[in-house]
Amino acid sequence: MISLQTSLLLPTPTQTLSLLKTSKPRHVTHYLPSLPPPLLHALHLSSRHAHTHLARTVHASLLKHEEQDTHLFTVLISTYLKLDLLSHAHRVFLSLTSPNVVSYSALISAFSKAHRERHALHLFLRMLNSHIAPNEYSYVAVLTACIRMLNFEFGLQIHAAAIKTGYLDSAFVANALMCLYSKCASFHLVLKLFDEMRYRDIASWNTVMSGAVQESMYDVAFTLFRDMQGSDAFRLDYFTLSILLTACAGSGSVVEGSQVHAHAVKAGLDGEVDVGNALIGFYTECGCVDNVVWLFEGMRVRDVITWTEMVTAYMGFGLVDLALKVFDDMPEKNCVSYNAVLSGLCWNGEGLRALGLFIEMVEGGLELTDFSLTSGVNACGLLADYRISRQVHGFAIKFGFGSNACVEAALLDMYTRCGRMADARKMLCRWELEEFSTVAWTSVICGYARNGQPEEAISLFHLGQLNGKLVMDEVASASMLGVCGTVGHHDMGKQIFCNVLKLGLQSNVEVGNAVVSMYFKCGNVDDAIRMFNNMSSMDIVSWNTLISGYLLHRQGDRALEIWLKMKEEGIKPDQVTFVLIISAYRHTNLNLVDDCRSLFNSMKHVYQIEPTSEHYCSFISVLGHWNLLEEAVETINRMPFKPSAPVWRALLDGCRLHKNTMIGKWAAKNILALEPEDPSTFILVSNLYSASGRWDRSEMVRENMREKGFRKHPAQSWIICQKKIHTFYLRDRSHPQEKDIYSGLEILILECLKIGYEPDTSFVIHEVEEHQKKNFLFYHSSKLAATYGILMAKPRQPIRIVKNVLLCGDCHTFLKYASIVTKRDIFLRDSSGFHCFSNGQCSCKDCW
Repeated sequence: MISLQTSLLLPTPTQTLSLLKTSKPRHVTHYLPSLPPPLLHALHLSSRHAHTHLARTVHASLLKHEEQDTHLFTVLISTYLKLDLLSHAHRVFLSLTSPNVVSYSALISAFSKAHRERHALHLFLRMLNSHIAPNEYSYVAVLTACIRMLNFEFGLQIHAAAIKTGYLDSAFVANALMCLYSKCASFHLVLKLFDEMRYRDIASWNTVMSGAVQESMYDVAFTLFRDMQGSDAFRLDYFTLSILLTACAGSGSVVEGSQVHAHAVKAGLDGEVDVGNALIGFYTECGCVDNVVWLFEGMRVRDVITWTEMVTAYMGFGLVDLALKVFDDMPEKNCVSYNAVLSGLCWNGEGLRALGLFIEMVEGGLELTDFSLTSGVNACGLLADYRISRQVHGFAIKFGFGSNACVEAALLDMYTRCGRMADARKMLCRWELEEFSTVAWTSVICGYARNGQPEEAISLFHLGQLNGKLVMDEVASASMLGVCGTVGHHDMGKQIFCNVLKLGLQSNVEVGNAVVSMYFKCGNVDDAIRMFNNMSSMDIVSWNTLISGYLLHRQGDRALEIWLKMKEEGIKPDQVTFVLIISAYRHTNLNLVDDCRSLFNSMKHVYQIEPTSEHYCSFISVLGHWNLLEEAVETINRMPFKPSAPVWRALLDGCRLHKNTMIGKWAAKNILALEPEDPSTFILVSNLYSASGRWDRSEMVRENMREKGFRKHPAQSWIICQKKIHTFYLRDRSHPQEKDIYSGLEILILECLKIGYEPDTSFVIHEVEEHQKKNFLFYHSSKLAATYGILMAKPRQPIRIVKNVLLCGDCHTFLKYASIVTKRDIFLRDSSGFHCFSNGQCSCKDCW
């Protein structure tokens, strides 16, 4: 709360209330003086035609008179305010020996609107000290200042004074009070005041409905609208329609939104540009791209908001190229338009394009806001480029954004995405914003998990709880459940879920989704399904999480059953749903490519969802899995836009699975052309050289990679034993029990060799002798982790391992034999999903 008394040497709240209590009850004041007609007419002409010189001439004439005419000077103040000459109006006011309530009210209102709220409150208290009773305009003016400052305490005092003086009966005053309470997150006071109002106008209804929407109380907003329809003086304006459409979009109420659209047409307001903009926003959230385009093309009048809404719509539907075309065609652009494109590009994973646009804004001298820089930082995070991240951080500091909370949070996230965990930890230690403390700690914890440092993630979590920096609210709980899922820490995930139940957060849909995802990632399918079925509320993310969980366990047929259930219950799928469902056809027991092809072709016409690069990527992956590589190539050639690198990678995976070297080389060539600077591309080229025996070229590529500062995330595997995470790398000897682990692994290898295991040295990418290649293979991280688990676990107890990258073919073969030798199941989750090795077989059927 801003202390006005401290900064302006004003009376205390008690003294202020005392002044308000001395104000006389409401009475009507008449202002019909005998004004000099020529001067009064001249002031009217000056304000009407924006003639500043004429107003100053009148002012000079008035100063020549010895007797001061308060009423004429009040008109002069009003004229100066209409001419945006606040300083002139203020000087005239200060020259008055006895200013009246009209001059006070006009100047208080002007100060409030000019972002000089403290001066407005100071002037209001001066009026009370002068024993001048406020009128309804005075109250509205000072409440405007309170709204802008979010000064709840002062607003309560104004409320008390309005009751005493009878001005609470004024709809204008009551509306301003409701607006203040709504801004200060006191919606119960808004409803209470609304219920007590004797007289309501359209602004009253709009204010209370807007407050309900701000609090996400959409049902309340709809109920209020129905009550409004039943009132005697029912009418609606464009603002009413905009509020209702926002409520429909927020609640996903498609039917209600269509009804509001019909109301707009019936009332003849559908041609209003504000209503059109709101309709575009609604159909972007709840409709389809065709509806949005139809609305946009039918609008006779468009403003910059309309064009920006259209850019946002196309970005939301994943149609980046169309969004950029609309942006290029915009007749007028502002910083909001640029920010919409920036955030849209980031949302669609177009980090390089977003960073390019940000640089263009900087070089063009365009206005940069904290939102612009936040998007620029997020773009750098998407690129995960260490060098650029340093440059962006320096830019933020240079231009004074370094202390901005939103920018700092984005910088922290960028550090974690660029692998700069040491810098992220230092920034966290210097973090001073208590209200964002939980966000910052959660971001770094998730960063550790993302960068393959699970021990640090768990350690920081416990430290944050110990020192009170990490409060387990909905966001922190959902994030930590995500971390537990990432590292496969089932016991800790269950503990956090118990804490969720204790805090009463289980009804939060985001937390519920995180619990379902955590159980799936930890291999607990039964509890994941049970949690999903017990959720009190669900959204499309909930259904997507369920489908994704089944895919993680390679249960494509179960995922398709969920898809049928969604259609039966009328649940509208989104873009992510189709990416998942198309992918499900890779994991079905039977070849259902015909069904997959039909679904892919029906996306646009049946579901009004334009296939994006991700959808093509999933479809190509399905075709490759079922050895339809030629059809996959034809599909790529028919794509309506340029194929992205992930599409070519999907084709390359199919070629690898079915050993089609001819198409595989073509796919690799296209990947190299699209992403020459991507670290994974360097690895791909190096491996291709290694596979062909050109070791010198392979090493040159890796040296070039090191010089550019690129780095590949090292393959690692970890296992949780006795509530501790044990991490292993290739030929890792850092573990305290490394001697026992290596001795145990040698014995296990010998036993596996006896029953038929043959090391596949083609997976070694270094130029060494054959016996050395076997040593490289034998000490892969997954073999070390499996051995440690076998040594530490009780007999017959299953082993659970997590690997951060795709399991190599030799380790896959070895673990099948290890499951025979040890007579126990080995569960391993890699980047492709779960493998369950049991009695010499794997659940993936050797296709991963």
